[in-house]
Amino acid sequence: MTAGLKDKVALVTGASSGIGEATALAFAKAGAKVGAMARRKDRLNDLAKKAGSDGANLFSIEGDVSVRKDAERAVKETHAKWGKLDILVNNAGIMLLGPFDEVDIEEWERMVKVNVLGVMYCTHAAIPLMKKQKSGHIVNISSVAGRIASPVSAVYNLTKWGMGGFSEGLRQALHKDHIRTTIIEPGAVLTELTDHIPHAGTKESTKGYVQNIEALESEDIAASIVYAVSQPERVNVNEILIRPTGQDR
Repeated sequence: MTAGLKDKVALVTGASSGIGEATALAFAKAGAKVGAMARRKDRLNDLAKKAGSDGANLFSIEGDVSVRKDAERAVKETHAKWGKLDILVNNAGIMLLGPFDEVDIEEWERMVKVNVLGVMYCTHAAIPLMKKQKSGHIVNISSVAGRIASPVSAVYNLTKWGMGGFSEGLRQALHKDHIRTTIIEPGAVLTELTDHIPHAGTKESTKGYVQNIEALESEDIAASIVYAVSQPERVNVNEILIRPTGQDR
């Protein structure tokens, strides 16, 4: 399945941990060349060591996708290093849950900036490059929260619900340029997302829920991304919803 990734060039955002890290490593292992973007330089250095090859297949890009210049620079640097951009994985995201009226406005502003604007900035920068080469694949990491709402996730739901419409709109606009789009919607995954929940009660209950089921691992989501981008050019896997077997919602 991974044979189709050899010598492909990919940019993965949010690559310093979790799904982004696992995806960057899976791509590099499959022979792709990877631009790995995140804010934490030390974690990116660790990632480069895990990938091996002295940077031949993976290089680090320190930056914040919610800052437009950083997002644009990541796309440009990846393209400049290897002369093309085959795959963009918009993975960077935050999940700051809590009742809407009890969470600071700054928290949900951050979510909109990272989860929505960050995706749009990277995608907007990548599309002209992909159109010029008449090929490309844009993968947007959403969530089961893009389908099912809860009382403590209204703003997070907004950002992830929006990814569904955005991805489908892109598909319709870009298919004639042979640019594919995929949205991945994970359920409960063992990542750092729950550590950043600002509302104490919500953090406790969310962590408890994840601990009481056999949650997915980041590598499970990376495998679904590899599957989608490894298909023949005639195949566009538009959407993958992936939950733990034990998840009830």
